[in-house]
Amino acid sequence: MSTHQPLQAAAAQTSSEDAPDPRQLRAILITVSIALMAVIASVSGLNVAQTHMAVEWGASQTTVLWIINIYTLALAALLLPLGAIGDRLGRKPMLIAGLIVFTAASVVAGLAPSAGVMIGARVAAGISAATIMPITLAVITSTFPEKERGKAIGVWTGVAGGGGILGMFLSALLVDVADWRYLFVLPVALAVVALAMTLKSVPNSLERSAHSFDTIGALLSTTAVIGLIFVLQEGPERGWTAPVTLISLAVGIVAAIAFVAWELHRRDASLLDVRLFRERGLACGSITLLVVFGVQAGIAVVLFPFFQAVLGWSGLLSTAAMMPMAVMMMITSGLAPKMAARIGTRSTMTVGVALATLGLALMALFVSVDGGYLSILGGMLAMGIGMGLSMTPSTEAITSSLPRAKQGVASALNDVTREFGTALGVAMLGALLASGYRGAIDGKLDGLPTGAADTAREGIANAIEVAPAAGSRSQDLVHAAQQSFVDGWQQAMWIGAAVMAVLLVYVALRGPKSTAPLPADDAATTEGIPAENVTAH
Repeated sequence: MSTHQPLQAAAAQTSSEDAPDPRQLRAILITVSIALMAVIASVSGLNVAQTHMAVEWGASQTTVLWIINIYTLALAALLLPLGAIGDRLGRKPMLIAGLIVFTAASVVAGLAPSAGVMIGARVAAGISAATIMPITLAVITSTFPEKERGKAIGVWTGVAGGGGILGMFLSALLVDVADWRYLFVLPVALAVVALAMTLKSVPNSLERSAHSFDTIGALLSTTAVIGLIFVLQEGPERGWTAPVTLISLAVGIVAAIAFVAWELHRRDASLLDVRLFRERGLACGSITLLVVFGVQAGIAVVLFPFFQAVLGWSGLLSTAAMMPMAVMMMITSGLAPKMAARIGTRSTMTVGVALATLGLALMALFVSVDGGYLSILGGMLAMGIGMGLSMTPSTEAITSSLPRAKQGVASALNDVTREFGTALGVAMLGALLASGYRGAIDGKLDGLPTGAADTAREGIANAIEVAPAAGSRSQDLVHAAQQSFVDGWQQAMWIGAAVMAVLLVYVALRGPKSTAPLPADDAATTEGIPAENVTAH
């Protein structure tokens, strides 16, 4: 393991004049939260404009999905390498560069004359987002004093968890009242504000390492993430046994194994010291975030068709219906550090996971076509509270497991875990819902024309679209599709609840006992007092 030698006296103690005061800390927190919100809003915003893009450019559904997914793919793939580069080159200049590129790419996307230009702009935006996202958290963990750090991480976690739903709501509002291209006004405005505030308020911090940058580790991690995320994104569309899916899976697994082997060989000079996963905090925090974000993303896959196809709501109203869960998540993310200080980190995470599990069970038990929104509201609120209570201590457990000079890597690991969880949850719960729907509706299509029956099996939206072709049985087909969707929902929710129950037992038994403060001698100090991270072999 690394041995971190004490800094020189001048750098070991930051004077009161150099330490940020409460007003500066608030400005820093607001700045990185706005920057994070810009990135998060761009992840989900285009989902509400799929039809508009397809019609305007004559693009296929595959092309439209690539426009949406390429951003997430680039973001997830480059988080670890760019987080590490930010540690070395300085977090402030990297954040500034990322915001500039992100703004320019978003402007180009908003004005894109074709799907090809849009895809290119989304790639550039995803790369710059991979620069911004880990640095926003690394700035908090390397700048805030120990007693304030937990609360600041809680705010960051709330924005990361609930920001996607809030961004989708604002995007849907813009599409309804203006034009789909106005979707990019929000991330551009947020990025410009964050850039101005970064120049004024954010101090610089960096690491001076005795080792060269782990280029091979960076390439292997990028390849592994691209391969595995591609499988999760494209598997449902192309088929899980399609050659391109299997090849991508093989590449991702081989690259991941090679990455672990190489990092063990590099030891103290590695991009990510995988030996740290032996520690409870890093392992439990990563697993918890993976599962919780997977369930959250999977819930969104289930909820939107329920609101739109079962309840007949508009896209804007459907997004607004998700807000209670997002609000509860954001509120409890901020309260989680206080709760952890009173009852302990493990207990807080256990309570959070238990409430999230309860939320899934409540939705599975009470969801119904006739019960409508109220049949799932209680479960949504429990889910929001549970996720907020579990995400903040999990994030703090991850960041506190690595020295402060490696906070860009720690933050990137936290973000990669979230992205993997999101992709996994969408793929798995979406597949479970589709399978449950088909299994339920198969026995309700007798007597329908063959073409209409085959179309109805594809999904509830397809069933409602083809219902007029069923003649006198059109209303029966709609009701059958709605009930079959609810049956599929229950199957997906029960399996999700079972996964969360396993996580609950793991957290209760193996959760972190506390989030230990980062070693003082590893502190990356503010601008003018660079930290040194000297490792001994």
